[in-house]
Amino acid sequence: MSCKVVLAQNISASYRDELKNTIKSRSIRPKLVGFLANEDPAAAKYAEWTAKTCEETGIQFELRKCSRNELEEKIVEANEDKNIHGIMVYYPVFGDRQDQYLQNVVDATKDVEGLQHKYVYNMYHNVRFLDQAKTKKCIIPCTPLGIVKVMEYVGVYNGVLPHGNRLHGRIVTIINRSEIVGRPLAALLANDGAKVYSVDINGIQEFHRGVGLTLKKHE
Repeated sequence: MSCKVVLAQNISASYRDELKNTIKSRSIRPKLVGFLANEDPAAAKYAEWTAKTCEETGIQFELRKCSRNELEEKIVEANEDKNIHGIMVYYPVFGDRQDQYLQNVVDATKDVEGLQHKYVYNMYHNVRFLDQAKTKKCIIPCTPLGIVKVMEYVGVYNGVLPHGNRLHGRIVTIINRSEIVGRPLAALLANDGAKVYSVDINGIQEFHRGVGLTLKKHE
């Protein structure tokens, strides 16, 4: 079996150009604030990449460092600051349910990671917009969305079919059911019409479109 090498920069180029041109056409330059409240080298490197990408696309970026016990208060302050348009937190902070709590402290209108409960609920129920007029898209977690974009780029998605069914007839197996990548990805692909098998050490689930996370609906 042959293997195809796909360069991420080739996939992201058009999206970066689109973002850059959109920002240039607007009177407001968006500002993103990132919060770093841990000593994790990987999180610090991620923050560096964020700053670099923002600079390239014309987004203002500010990294704010604080202790983990100060983080909630700092997020609330950023929620209330009209000059801040987006917020992201470099996890893990506490590494447990407190991190889930912090994800929901971030105002949904400023959550750029799609971790706020409203977005998570909508993703698992195949709700794609925040408003009835369908002008405000829901935010999707970046890593699962990135995988979707790769699949689109290599032709797994059928562009002839309508949105929401472009994976019709595809069978996908995902070995991983983490809350960060595996489970959200399974939901996204099922929402687009694929037959999705989610595999982990606890067993196999078949994901179905927009039915939430009740186990009996994925057996």
